[in-house]
Amino acid sequence: MFTGFTPETVDFLWGIRMNNNRDWFLANKKHYIDTLYEPMKALGQELFVPFADKPGNLLKVSRIYRDARMHHPLPYKESLWICIRKDVQWWAENPCLFFEINPEGVDYGFFYWKPPVSSLENFRREISTHPKKFLKLIRDAEAATGIPITAACYKRPKPTDNEALTPYFAWKGAIACIRHEDFSEATFGPELAIRVREMFEQLIPLYDFFDNFRV
Repeated sequence: MFTGFTPETVDFLWGIRMNNNRDWFLANKKHYIDTLYEPMKALGQELFVPFADKPGNLLKVSRIYRDARMHHPLPYKESLWICIRKDVQWWAENPCLFFEINPEGVDYGFFYWKPPVSSLENFRREISTHPKKFLKLIRDAEAATGIPITAACYKRPKPTDNEALTPYFAWKGAIACIRHEDFSEATFGPELAIRVREMFEQLIPLYDFFDNFRV
């Protein structure tokens, strides 16, 4: 059961940022496990409940260790995240719902980082065929969460005869609906799981829509 993060969680996150080396981490590994990793796993299990019966969805909880194959100069990450997505080879090419904690606070919501070109082509074809359905989906998601859906855009939007779709024909990646919370008393308790789960549930239609264009 998720009981919340603590001020000690934040202390560890700032500690790893300021002391990103093996000696410091090993001296503080129990602190990492008790105040960050185990609470994150418990949070993930609660957030995954609405998705458990949907075929193909899985829960991923990141680890603090960087992938040595990336040749990053620092051995540890400064954040930890949960990701709900389909079982795919590379998460960045597929939509996901996520929660991340870092020294500045927590972020959670929907993210579709690098959709393949073919997925975007299918996306534009779909919204051209059913524009009202898509525009309602966007309006409903933004109204439910109170957060605008944003994206990285081409300098020149792809052509469309529907003026209402012009902004969306410019989308090329980093499609997101994300809430940020600075650390506060509200972070340090089980109510955080309730807020995140509520937002995830509000974003399920958006997640399911983009999941249709997976490759």
